[in-house]
Amino acid sequence: ISYYAVYEAVVNKAWSVRHKKRPLSILPIPGSLRPLQKTSNKGDKTRSAYTGAASVARAWSSTFDSLIENRMSTFFAQHFSMDVPGVLAKYPDIFAVLLIVLLTGVLAFGVNESATVTKIFTLINLLVLSFVILSGFVKGDIKKWKLTKEDYWDSLANHSCLNTSYSCGDLGAGGFAPFGFQGILTGAATCFYAFVGFDCIATTGEEAKTPQRSIPIGIIVSLLICFLAYFGVSAALTLIMPYYMLNKESPLPEAFSYVGWNPARYVVAVGSLCALTTSLLGSMLPMPRIIYAMAEDGLLFRFLSIVNSKRKTPVIATIASGVVSAVMAFLFDLHALVDLMSIGTLLAYTLVAVCVLILRYQPDQNTSEKNIVELNDLDSQKVALNSASNASKEKDEQITLKSLFFPNSEKPTASSGHLVYFCVAIMCTLITVLCVVLALCSKPILNGCPGWIAVSVVLIVLIGVVTAVVWRQPESKVYLSFKVPLLPILPIISVFVNLYLMMQLDLATWARFGVWMLIGFLIYFLYGMWHSFDKTSNDEEPTLLSKGPSYT
Repeated sequence: ISYYAVYEAVVNKAWSVRHKKRPLSILPIPGSLRPLQKTSNKGDKTRSAYTGAASVARAWSSTFDSLIENRMSTFFAQHFSMDVPGVLAKYPDIFAVLLIVLLTGVLAFGVNESATVTKIFTLINLLVLSFVILSGFVKGDIKKWKLTKEDYWDSLANHSCLNTSYSCGDLGAGGFAPFGFQGILTGAATCFYAFVGFDCIATTGEEAKTPQRSIPIGIIVSLLICFLAYFGVSAALTLIMPYYMLNKESPLPEAFSYVGWNPARYVVAVGSLCALTTSLLGSMLPMPRIIYAMAEDGLLFRFLSIVNSKRKTPVIATIASGVVSAVMAFLFDLHALVDLMSIGTLLAYTLVAVCVLILRYQPDQNTSEKNIVELNDLDSQKVALNSASNASKEKDEQITLKSLFFPNSEKPTASSGHLVYFCVAIMCTLITVLCVVLALCSKPILNGCPGWIAVSVVLIVLIGVVTAVVWRQPESKVYLSFKVPLLPILPIISVFVNLYLMMQLDLATWARFGVWMLIGFLIYFLYGMWHSFDKTSNDEEPTLLSKGPSYT
């Protein structure tokens, strides 16, 4: 559901990118707050990119380590152990750091060189994935989806569980969904990172010839391919090998070793390394561009926006992003990095859904090229008088109890737009409280506790009332190439699902995420707030020609 909102945001941003216009802040908020909003949005994107690169580098290191019989991890654990459980990794992954440094150098040479490497590795990746999926259905056994406690105890007694290559994890309840619906939700929240890479398509919009067409198509196709790949590989893995015996760090090679296909183990491992290399490049590619954009706006230090005259790439921003990713890969383990990336991605999609919901009920800010030409042909004094008249009319409108459900205008006004702002803020607060209640008190609710059931029902009713108020407000009629359907229901469902999945993550993940956001806000308040583009331009509003996309 979140991808509908991301899709609309990307399509409508593409025009301003294509026509070299300075993009507006995604929300029409006061100029004094635009830098803070940009810092929050772009800071979350940089966190997602950094943690994505660090986690993939850790996974690359683990896969390579499994090929050499875990000798690398054993050596690091013995000589460089970091005994801070729950905070840092068991040992620093120096190999992952070196990998990030190497790929940072590749990106510094330019997009063309890195794109060639990505195409080659992607082709190898697709071939290996096809092999894994087909092999899984050939060597797999449907009984692996119907395991019982007896099967689990047999595995414990079997010599394979005593081998260092295997370990038996939790059984759960056995069967097809051994950890129940709660386990499915927790897994979905953790594995949400699987679809995070598609947003790098939007960040490279300046390099697309027809971004209005190519960016949406690229996003939809990439999502479909990712879904089929992850679904097929997950099914193949759990059919080949019992789920409680899967190697969490490097599952694919160990699964083929389990069924006796040792040669295939090395083929799959090489394919996995190619896939992880592609993913690592995809994670690191948008980072310097985001840093460059923030530095251009003055939200980060200006020297980060320097572009190398020969390579045409922001070399300093590329090196800075590589250093941050390397530090994260050095300090944190794979599980912590994946959870941190997932929570940030969920928050980013929540913000996009909220922004789309608000913007669709705001007064028209997008002016078509035809209207611009007509305005230019008119006498400037007449335009000014009409604008003043419309502004005065909107200013005189008052929000009453009747106008909450029966607005006076068929088109969005300043008053209706502000009402939607207020309602969405209340709605997000209520949804957050409801998600906390459902996450922490799910067992009492399922057991029929009247108190928590009553609290949940009241919250749902209040959310329904606020939703009805938003639904009754006039919606913008501006033509867009793509619009999120079923407003306001679809974005609200997106917000609820994303927030509920965020509540499934542990407190340590929330703590790391809070520290990251705190660092971002400190940079903003100590530097970005005083040097931002919006601050230095005295809160000037964009001209008509830069007020948004025109679609004819």
